[in-house]
Amino acid sequence: MKIGLIGYGKMGKAIERIALERGHIIAYKVDSKTTIDQVDLNQADVAIEFTQPGLAIKHIEACMEQRTPVVVGTTGWQDHLPYVATLVTEKTGSLLHASNFSIGVNILFNINEKLATLMNAHPEYKAQIEEIHHIQKLDAPSGTAVSLAQGIIQNNHNYTSWKSETGSWPEYADHELPIQALREPDVPGTHTISYSSKIDTLTLSHEAHSRDGFALGSVIAAEFLHRKKGVYTMRDVLAF
Repeated sequence: MKIGLIGYGKMGKAIERIALERGHIIAYKVDSKTTIDQVDLNQADVAIEFTQPGLAIKHIEACMEQRTPVVVGTTGWQDHLPYVATLVTEKTGSLLHASNFSIGVNILFNINEKLATLMNAHPEYKAQIEEIHHIQKLDAPSGTAVSLAQGIIQNNHNYTSWKSETGSWPEYADHELPIQALREPDVPGTHTISYSSKIDTLTLSHEAHSRDGFALGSVIAAEFLHRKKGVYTMRDVLAF
């Protein structure tokens, strides 16, 4: 395929390398020097967008206007998902979004939901989530942590909402799921879900060793999206 890169930072460069390794062609690169308005988006079969929360909606709109399928890896814009889904339908477009494209993390999402269901009958175990990312990451908590929290809330009646604090654990009520968001130099990302009682602690954790897992997942997502219409997530890609 011909793949367009919207965003050419560290993640964009990792995606480029893996896409070339898988036999694809890079059609264009949108970055700080070459804006999306200066590019013919239709030169690509699929675009992959990894930029900033404040830019994602503009980039999605541009792709829909030019009927360019787009894989969106940016997080922090999902409050606008109903608008985006309507736009994709109106433009007969194609969009695949995820809070995390790592295959391992998406397996964690699945296990997290199953564990949350099992823990319904054991309210003495208190759940919490910790996430660690590099200091350049703008959204906190991470989209992945929010997805994990939603997976627990939707499958465990002991929790109705989540509450987050950057750098420390928040004060929270019994029905609130606490999330601690830490920002440290030069770390790819770690997410940990734990259930603790007076007797013991049960822990699920995913630690990224590099950006390659996210980059590979986004290229696999682009391969999946090619020639499809509608809105998809990594659940569709992995058939969970």
